[in-house]
Amino acid sequence: MGSPEFAIPSLIRLIERFNVVGVVTQPDKPAGRGKVSKAPPIKDIALKHQIEFIQPKRLSEPGVFGKLQSWSPDVIIVVAFGQILRQEVLDLPGFGCVNVHGSLLPRWRGAAPIQSAILHGDEETGITIMKMDAGVDTGPILKQKSIPISDDDTSESLGKSLSQLGAELLIETLGDYLNGNLKPISQPEEGATYAPRLDKEDGFLDFSKCALELNRQVNAYFPWPGTFMQIGNERIKIMATRIADDVELGPGERGQVSGFPIVGTSRGGLVLELVQPAGKKVMSGKIFLNGFRNW
Repeated sequence: MGSPEFAIPSLIRLIERFNVVGVVTQPDKPAGRGKVSKAPPIKDIALKHQIEFIQPKRLSEPGVFGKLQSWSPDVIIVVAFGQILRQEVLDLPGFGCVNVHGSLLPRWRGAAPIQSAILHGDEETGITIMKMDAGVDTGPILKQKSIPISDDDTSESLGKSLSQLGAELLIETLGDYLNGNLKPISQPEEGATYAPRLDKEDGFLDFSKCALELNRQVNAYFPWPGTFMQIGNERIKIMATRIADDVELGPGERGQVSGFPIVGTSRGGLVLELVQPAGKKVMSGKIFLNGFRNW
């Protein structure tokens, strides 16, 4: 079970090593300006390898559980699926449901673990292979592996690294688990944090915060949900930034440094390296200044 690109390496490695009897992914969704229907990446992999798949909007839809039963899975692998699994689904396979989660649980349970790790300045994150229970990422741990977070990591770059790590660790773990050589260990409650689902308005840049926090926010929310600032009625997407320490701008005050736009914060300045004005393509901050008269 999975949908986004994060799940692709895990599915490919499973196909190479195990008998994948079926795939469950999200329905096709309209995308782009033309709102053309687009399939989730996992569906494309299933089609390529001629694996039967279903695309329920909800697992509670009529016929979905019957289809899962007909596949008679020994274990269900869940990678960034985006739906809550009911107890009857959790109990269906003999070895339960195993989740590939993008954090070092119990830190960052929830929908946005990668973004949350960057946003809060964590020095490391990782992958947890977990046997699922009815809670939100509260199930017992099978195995974990960590990687460092660099200062310029975005959720896109870190997500790619974690997706590969997750696939490797899943294959490394699954055989031992299915053979009875690896037992799940309960998560500690100490250190548990929650990473809630994000929406577009979470990307608003509040310049009363310090430049370090805002730079982390830009990195954490790239490419989704993205970050933006408001100048009058115009919303400008901010794609990449850097910190400038020696500035004499108050929070929200605008200026220039080395030809780039800069905005003051409560501590330091935020240099806008890549931006996207409404209705235009992504451009460098220098090009943006040439055409934005009200900066």
